Parts: sequence; structure tokens; C-alpha cells
Amino acid sequence: MNFMKKIPPGAEASNVLVGEVDFLEKPIIAFVRLSPAVLITGLTEVPVPTRFLFLLLGPHGKGPQYHEIGRSMATLMTDEIFHDVAYKAKDRTDLLSGIDEFLDQVTVLPPGEWDPTIRIEPPKNVPSQLKRKRPSHPNGTASPAGELEKDDDHHAGPELQRTGRIFGGLILDIKRKAPFYWSDIRDSFSLQCLASILFLYCACMSPVITFGGLLGEATKGNISAIESLFGASLTGVAYSLFAGQPLTILGSTGPVLVFEKILFKFCRDYGLSYLSLRTSIGLWTAFLCIILVATDASSLVCYITRFTEEAFAALICIIFIYEALEKLFELEEHYPVNNHNNLDNLTLYSCQCSPPANATDQVMQKWNQTGYSPDSIPWSNLSVSMCKILNGEFVGPACSKSGPYIPDVLFWSVILFFTTFFLSSFLKQFKTERYFPTKVRSTISDFAVFITIMVMVLVDYLMGIPSPKLNVPDRFEPTSKNRGWLIDPLGENPWWTLLVAALPALLCTILIFMDQQITAVIINRKEHKLKKGCGYHLDLMIVAVMLGVCSIMGLPWFVAATVLSISHVNSLKVESGCSAPGEQPKFLGIREQRVTGFMIFVLMGCSVFMTSALKFIPMPVLYGVFLYMGVSSLKGIQFFDRIKLFGMPAKHQPDLIYLRYVPLWKVHIFTLVQLTCLVLLWVIKASAAAVVFPMMVLALVFIRKLLDFFFTKRELSWLDDLMPESKKKKEDDKKKKAREKLEEESRLQEAEQLGLKVSYEDSNRLTIPVKTLSGSQEKVACVRVDVSPDSPGGVSTAETFL
Repeated sequence: MNFMKKIPPGAEASNVLVGEVDFLEKPIIAFVRLSPAVLITGLTEVPVPTRFLFLLLGPHGKGPQYHEIGRSMATLMTDEIFHDVAYKAKDRTDLLSGIDEFLDQVTVLPPGEWDPTIRIEPPKNVPSQLKRKRPSHPNGTASPAGELEKDDDHHAGPELQRTGRIFGGLILDIKRKAPFYWSDIRDSFSLQCLASILFLYCACMSPVITFGGLLGEATKGNISAIESLFGASLTGVAYSLFAGQPLTILGSTGPVLVFEKILFKFCRDYGLSYLSLRTSIGLWTAFLCIILVATDASSLVCYITRFTEEAFAALICIIFIYEALEKLFELEEHYPVNNHNNLDNLTLYSCQCSPPANATDQVMQKWNQTGYSPDSIPWSNLSVSMCKILNGEFVGPACSKSGPYIPDVLFWSVILFFTTFFLSSFLKQFKTERYFPTKVRSTISDFAVFITIMVMVLVDYLMGIPSPKLNVPDRFEPTSKNRGWLIDPLGENPWWTLLVAALPALLCTILIFMDQQITAVIINRKEHKLKKGCGYHLDLMIVAVMLGVCSIMGLPWFVAATVLSISHVNSLKVESGCSAPGEQPKFLGIREQRVTGFMIFVLMGCSVFMTSALKFIPMPVLYGVFLYMGVSSLKGIQFFDRIKLFGMPAKHQPDLIYLRYVPLWKVHIFTLVQLTCLVLLWVIKASAAAVVFPMMVLALVFIRKLLDFFFTKRELSWLDDLMPESKKKKEDDKKKKAREKLEEESRLQEAEQLGLKVSYEDSNRLTIPVKTLSGSQEKVACVRVDVSPDSPGGVSTAETFL
């Protein structure tokens, strides 16, 4: 019965029986279709109802031939197209037509050119059979190869169509998502969702706390780690419950931090209240975002093509990787290493605290506040932390300027960092290993990152080396004693600041809109096979409302985080469990639900009460998780596949689909343009001008538009998405399609009269040609099968003609 788990629900059996008998002089063949399907016990190895029977009996002496015919028939019954023929066929001619079509598509391996004793591995991705269902074109009218497959890929879905009504797009988003709300909860009852919650909780905690710490330094404690935790939890819970695409994870962004620094410095220089002015700007930003929602501005997302979204996603992934390595190297400042060590003098090494050479009045005042006088401080007996508080200096061969050398902590942190990365990557791929049952391998793969973190925490605890740990606030109260949880938008500022705040709010609006919508486009890619639709307008509305709430409460602003969102989607991928032995599992889609995001941010809000457990998590382990997320998010980005082509000889290049239709030198030019844009984005984001970073991302759309003058429309359709044309162009296309439709209808009528081969895609009428050669003449027999539900008696009808 274990084999039944591999069989998809609703499957029916085809039994192929061949044999040799004494009473026949020539073979006889019978193909039987049962209606309804019957469960024949003892005939099939598993209890699956039988729909088809193929029987071949013949005289003795040709057993191997009968056996091969049976194998061929079994192969036919595995074909998707022949399925339709077998189910709809009315007589022998229909079956022969289906076999003829199948043979037209078969690839033949000549004897002697391959080793029949070895197994041919199944393909990782099964090719689509849509091309076999499309109508054939008369000579001279065929479109270029592959053109038909790309036609439907670049049209904006209903989510991005302008409605022409106030909040029209938002209303449609709500109507589109409301029917799926209960299933968004029901579909979360899976062990995979639990693994995703644990993984993303650990992954989101550190950046939120780090962002809060940096914000605290920039704003002198006005907004710090506890506000960051509370704001992330509040915004994330609301977004997960009501957003159009709950798979998106919200987080903090670099440009927001830069903006906060600039705003705080401006308020300090001009004597303004920082929190009040920030609240005014936040409310204006929320108002402007709501205006964008009301005017269906999210429909402009259709101009964000793969060129823009991949440059943006690649930049964010690289920044994640860079910052993970940067944080690791920063540990050397806190845990220095003696690079000029002499092992023979280890017994002579010492490090002591001594008074500063030139003590200033401020230092003297600090000494008095601690209860010490300059002469009563026991410098040689002070601890490292106390020496730093009293501005002492470290003296001795075992000291650096910042304190004693601590090599074991730094090297242990490096080991934790890289072990976390490699172990997470290994366990994530464990489902493809040969060990353990499928369920065990799948569970280990789902919980890969969480298992890695638990293992690293245990190893770190057993080693006892004091590595840096995650520091979570342990009290739920504002960091600054001078503020509460509600901020007055005016406060002590002049009344005109309420109006002037609209100017910086314009820049914030662009920042929020671009970050949110580009990430949403990446999450809603067609290759993710999302089935419940998306809601760009609803997403932006929730972000706008929560931005206003966070502004009034003096909390940081949060928007869609690209890498965290991609990691969330990757952790919820669903693959087929009914694949045959040796066959690669098929990607079925994403487990779309709201509970994982909701629980991630609920746990984040409860972190204040879990400090006793969280304090055991080493920071290098979390840095290793960041590196893993950055590297894993790079997979599937076509941009990096094209970069690798630069150093790859033509004979070793993979069979990428765009290389079939676009010259290699043009592919390189397209990649160089995208790479140049990526470098410019990196330079801007790393400079003091990072606050204008969203404007530069917006400029990518215009750069992509300029590529229309260098590349043909067909080339761009393979390398990128086609951009929407002008209204006049759309009207011309409609007229052109109408003419083509009329021509197609007239061609079909001619085909029916001449008995030509016509497809049955999107139709309940099947016309199959049968070609038989008799001497030098060729006759074409056609069977037209009408299987419409309106047929008399609910059965199919057929007519045959030559």
C-alpha cells in the first residue's frame, strides 16, 4: 500500500496483456475501454479501477515481439495527448490517428549510438505539451519557433488593470481575496508551515533588533530596539491578516535609516522636536500612499519588468551577503587578535588597566559620579568593562588599544558562521539524498535552518567560549523617559511644520511605493505558480495605514523586505509526492496562507518575555543564516545565469531557452547594461545619497525603455518582459487581432472542407487525420468527435469523412 502514496488521486489503470496460444494461426488484438471503470481484483497490483484493457494473443514463436508491442502500448498510455484520444475515441480509426500523432513526436535513438544497459535519467522539468495542442499553420504563415509560447507571458493580469474609479482597484482586490480567506487559514495546517515560522522568526529577529540599535544611535535613544520590535510585530500582524499577498514579509530598509539620520540632524540643528516632525511626515506619507491606492497607481507596476526587478533583487541579495560578512569582520574590533605573537613568551604576557595620560575635566566628572576620586581608583584591579567606563588605558603585551586580545572568541565565531551556512545548505538539500524514508528527508529539509540553529546553540553552549549573543530588550517600555507611546504631530514645533512636512513626505512616498511594489512583483512571479491571486492595491493600503499608526506611536516604519520575502516563499514550496521511483518531484506551487507571517510577528512581539531562552543564540550563527538567505535567494535569478556565460565556452553553455533565439553577443550586451545599473545602485546605496536610492530604482524603468531601440521586440520577449505600449498601439493591436481571428476562422472552415489536421485545444471538438498509403495515392480520413455536454443524451457524437 506504500505504492498507493505515489499514485495521484483519481488515477485509473490500463492493463496490457500479451501471450502465446496454440489455437491461433495469426495474432489478434483487442483494445477495450470500460464505462464505468471497474476494480478488477487480482489483475492489478494495486486497488486502482481499470479503464482500459489491451489484449494481444498470437501463435507460438513470436513471444519477444508480442512483449515489445505490449511495452509500446504501455508507453502510449502514459502520453498526455494520447490520453485524450483514448478517452474520446469512437472507433479504430481514432486510435490509429492518435498513434500516428504520437509517432510524429517520438525521438528515436539509433542502435549502436547508446548503451541500452544504462538507465536514461528522467528530465528535471517535463516539457510542456501545449505545442502539440496548438493549431498547425499552412505553409508560409507559421510563426517563428517558440513565438506562440511567449505571447501570453507579458500581458498584465486583472490585478494591474486600471478601473477608472476611485478605489476601484482596492475594491477588486478585496473581492478577489475574500473567497480565499478561510483557505488561507486551513492551508496552514502543515509541518512545513511550522518549519517556516521557526526559520523566519530567527531570521527576522536579528535585523529588527540591529536596525533598532542603529536607529537608537542615530536618534540618541528616541527610537531604539524595543520600539523596533513592537513596530515590526504590530505592522507584521496587521499585514499578515489583511494584506492581498500575505507571503510578503515586512522589514526595515537602509534608505529609511538614512532618512531618519538626516531628519534627526536637521531637527537638532534648527531646534525642532524630532518625534513630532517625524510624525507629521509619516502622516503625510500615509495620506499620499492612500491617494496612490485611490487612483490605481499600482497599475504602473506593469512597467517594472524582469530587468528592473532582477537588478533590485540581486542588489538586495548582495547587500545581505556583504553585511553578513561585514558583521563577522567587525567582531575583530571587539575581540582583537595578536598578529605578532611569540609562543615562547606566552608566560610573560599580561594586560592591565592604567589611568589615562591626559585626563580631561569630563573624565574627572565621570570619576566623581562613580564615587571614585582620582587617587582612590584601583586601576590594576579593574575589570575590562569598568576600565572602559572610567576611560582607562590598557597596557601590556597582551593588550590592543581597545582591550585584551581575545583570539578564541573571534575564531570560534568564524567557525560558527561558516558551519551554520554550510550545514543549512546541506540539510536543505537533504530531501534529494538516498538515506532515510521520504518523509524523514522532507522533514529534515523543511526544518533545515531551525535544526542548524539548535545544533549550533548546543555546540556553542558545550564549548563554553563566550561568543557574542543575541541581546533582546527585557522590558516593554519606551527607550527614552521623555516620550510615551503616543506622539503629538505638532508638539513644540511651529504650526507651519505641519505643511512643510509634505515635501520630505513625497520622497518617503516614492521610497515606500518602490520598495513595496518591486518586492510584490518578485513574489508574484508566474514561476511561483500562485493560485489565489495578488493584491497590489490592498498591500499598499495596509502598509499606508500601518505607517500612519507607527508614526503616531513613534515606531519605525516597515515595508516589504525582499530577501526575507523570497526566503519565506522558498520555505513554502510544494513538490509532488506521487512521482515514480527515480523521477524528479515536480514543483506544484507555494503553500499560500496567512498563518506563517502572523505567527512570525506574534512571536517577535513576545520576544521581550523570552529573553531567558534567546540569550543563548550566538550572533555569528544568525549572521550565517543571513549569508544562507542571501545566497539561496540568488538562485533562480536569470541575471546571474547570464553573467556566468561570459566565462563559459559555447560548447559548455547550458541549453538556456533565450540562447536559442537571441545572439550571444546581444545577450552579453543586455547583461552588461544590467550589471552597470547594479553597480550604480550599489554606489548610491553605499554613499551619503542613499536616501535617493528609490529614485534610482525608478530610473531603471526608463533605462529599460531605451533598450527597445537596440533590441527587437522578439529578443526582449526572451531576455525580459515586454513593456506596455501606448493606447494607440493597443488599439492597433486589437484591430490586428480581430483581422487575424477572422482569417483563422476562414482557415478553419477551409481545413474542415479539405480534411486538414486541426487542433482541439480549448474546444470540445476533436479532428484527427489518419493517413494511409495505397500505391502512389494518399487518402486522408478524418474523424470529428463532438464531446460537448449539450449533445443528445449527454454522450459524444461523431462523423467520419474522407
